[in-house]
Order: sequence, then structure tokens, then C-alpha cells
Amino acid sequence: MASEAASISVPGPHGDREVRLSSPSRVLWPEPGITKLDLAHYLVAVGEPFITANGDRPVSLQRFSGGIEGEQFFSKNPPKGAPDYVRSEMVVYPSGRKHPQLVLDEPAAAVWAAQMNTIVFHPWASRASSSDFPDQLRIDLDPQPGTDFDDAKPVAHELRAVLAEAGLDAFIKTSGNRGLHVFAPIRPDHEFLDVRHAVIAAARELERRMPREVTTNWWKEERGERIFVDYNQANRDRTMAGAYSPRALGHAPVSCPIEWGELDGADPSAFTILTVPERLSAIGDPWRTMHASPGSIDLLLEWWARDAENGLGELPFPPDYPKMPGEPPRVQPSRAKKQP
Repeated sequence: MASEAASISVPGPHGDREVRLSSPSRVLWPEPGITKLDLAHYLVAVGEPFITANGDRPVSLQRFSGGIEGEQFFSKNPPKGAPDYVRSEMVVYPSGRKHPQLVLDEPAAAVWAAQMNTIVFHPWASRASSSDFPDQLRIDLDPQPGTDFDDAKPVAHELRAVLAEAGLDAFIKTSGNRGLHVFAPIRPDHEFLDVRHAVIAAARELERRMPREVTTNWWKEERGERIFVDYNQANRDRTMAGAYSPRALGHAPVSCPIEWGELDGADPSAFTILTVPERLSAIGDPWRTMHASPGSIDLLLEWWARDAENGLGELPFPPDYPKMPGEPPRVQPSRAKKQP
């Protein structure tokens, strides 16, 4: 017996493409009953802003074997049999190893990724043609236990002010979970380590202004009930869920761009696969002008150098990274105190 399948027409810059979906009635989000076909229709509905935000970038696909409750894995390399409108570009990973990574150029490529059981899309901060040089400064505001989304709102507003003082125009989106993502378009003049240092400089300035609300402590035991500024998301091959990407959570939320004027009244649970297409039709894409006037991180790098001169140097890298110059020991503070 032939397996169940459907074909969906996807508009794009090269005309409509027909994308075949196997098992279109498979339920991916049991709670709202959202199927694979529903996900494909969502990606068509948000296709243009989705590609504007996530296209032309190396992207990792978070794929699930049987919906959000199934096994999951990350796919970076183009799978065999990928259509000719799905390309790849060679990128360098933190280990120094080079490998081709997927790049999405049109909505049909996103729908094809859904056919490959992708739920979450994780784009790099750099363009595919210049993957060593980010054109986005990204800051992840991560509420720690005892804090929530509402606690992150005033922090985001103050971060916007910090970035403005550094000459950068900030854009914001919900993470799709409890946090907020703040992006600033930048000229691709610096490699990832410089951009990481710029993020740390902004994070430290934010922490100085809001010490009771904000922390840059890498070790969870030192963070307390504060908003953690996850500077390590600025590293090479570290990604966040992309704008308009679904998240693998029960109510099918979306990481949704919002206007700054919406932030105080925002409820992240309101932005879902079922609601975001209508929102886009009503108000348009808040990120449509993001890259119209990219800024420079030079002033933030001056802040970084100033802090380094005052004894605030490098911070820990993720555990899978090679040991980096100037990095402090990767030892949990409570364990370090017990060592002789």
C-alpha cells in the first residue's frame, strides 16, 4: 500500500514549487493537534519574512522523529536527495574542521526542511558567503529560576539603551519560550571572537546598571534569581531559534519579532503557529528594516578593552570549545573551592 502523501504549492522568487510531504497528517504538536501539513502551511504563510530573517545563512535543522515528543537531532549537512533549490556553503567550526552547511534561499526550502521533520530552525549570525564575519550582534536574555518573561522586559529596554549608546539599533523577538532575543545589525567587519567580546562588553555594562536584575555569571550556581545574559550564544556555531521559527513546546509557540512598543504588554504564549500568520497580515514584519542601516561594534570593543585593563578579561567558553586564550579555568566555583 502506498504511503500517505500530499503536495503543497509554495510561492517563491522563482515561481511556485510543488513540495511533496509524506505523512502529512502526522501530529507534531499533540496538545493543539497541529500536523506536519499544518506546519508546511504555516511556513508558506510566513515564507517571505522567514527567509528574510533566516535565509542566506548557514542553518542547523532541529529534526524530530515523531513530533515534539519524539527523538531529536541536529542536522547541519545537506541530506542526500536534497532538491536543487537547497544549497550548502563551506563553514569552519570551532574545532577548525570545515564542512558544508545547509543554506535556505526560498520558502520552498523551508517547507522541504519540514518534510525532513524539521521543527526548529537555527540560523548563524553570519551570511553564507562570508560565514566568518557576523552581520548580527545577538544577545540572549535568559530568565533563571525564580524569574520569568516579565522580569526580562525591563532588562531588554535597558539593553536597548546600552546598545543605542554604543551606536547600534536594536531589534527584539520572543525566544518562543521564557526569554527574549535582542539583535543589532552590524557591518561584517569583525570575526566571531570580536563580536563575542562586544556582546560581553554590552552585557557587563547592563549588569553594572542593573546588578540586582542581571548577571553575566556563566556558572548557574552563581546566577541567582536574575536574568542571565548568555554571551556564549555569540560564538561561532552557536545559534538561537530563528525569527518565525516554531519551537518544540506543547502549545506550538513561535520565536516572534515584535515592536519595542509591544514589549511591555507582550505574552509569549500568544505567538503560535496558529496566530502568527494573521498577525503578519495585520501588522507586517517588525524586522523588515533590520539591515537597512547596520552599525559598528568599534565602541563596544573599546568598552571591552577598558574593562580588560581594569581586570575584567575573558569569560568561560562552552565546554565543547577548545581552550581559548585568556580563558579562566573551566571549573565550577564550588568545586574549585574544595580543591587543595
